[in-house]
Amino acid sequence: MGVRDESGHNTPVLFDRHHITSGMTTFLLIRHALCDPVGRSIAGRQPGIHLNDAGKLQALSLAERLVGLSLGALYSSPLERAVETAGPIGQRHALPVQTLQGLNEIDFGEWTGRSLAELDQLPAWRAFNSFRSGSRIPGGENMAEVLARSIRETDRLRRLHPQRESLVALVSHGDVLRVLIAHALGMAPDLMQRLELSPASVTLIEMEDYGSRVLLLNSTGAWPDQFRTQPSV
Repeated sequence: MGVRDESGHNTPVLFDRHHITSGMTTFLLIRHALCDPVGRSIAGRQPGIHLNDAGKLQALSLAERLVGLSLGALYSSPLERAVETAGPIGQRHALPVQTLQGLNEIDFGEWTGRSLAELDQLPAWRAFNSFRSGSRIPGGENMAEVLARSIRETDRLRRLHPQRESLVALVSHGDVLRVLIAHALGMAPDLMQRLELSPASVTLIEMEDYGSRVLLLNSTGAWPDQFRTQPSV
């Protein structure tokens, strides 16, 4: 019968990524850099929300941090603050910034433009933050819809970019990225706020036919050498 493992299997189950033959895509999930509403109000999908001076510096610094990587494509939410974060990355890697609606910010409906202090007084806001899986934003999306559209987009991009050697950068928004990461980790959306994603941070996820792996979370400093494809300078 051969040697069985602790689960009673005759054949070991191997999770060595180098032995995986199915298509695998590695995504850089990038939260946009700072803009004035961060931590103060709900910018939502309002037009005309640009990076502030600190955010512009963050975007430039982020582009420099990613110089040692081999990027195969660069996609962004269509909102200005995301496109402005992606711009310096595209310049450093000679890549166009392609905008995708699937990476857009949550539709915050009636809460768009309101301050967090004001929203904290609303039972519906408190319910949304404690029970994301069962709450709908008034006039906006629920998290199941956000997850569905973001997964649909990453699945499409995975088919377009199946090469393991190059990375696909996605610039989006905090909660859109959190729900993607929570899904990859098997976490309920109700727990996604436990994931810290700083402005201009990078999270690294591998996606393939048999699931996803989170390799790096909320990176804001020097890029780890084991993920570089070009020598650092």
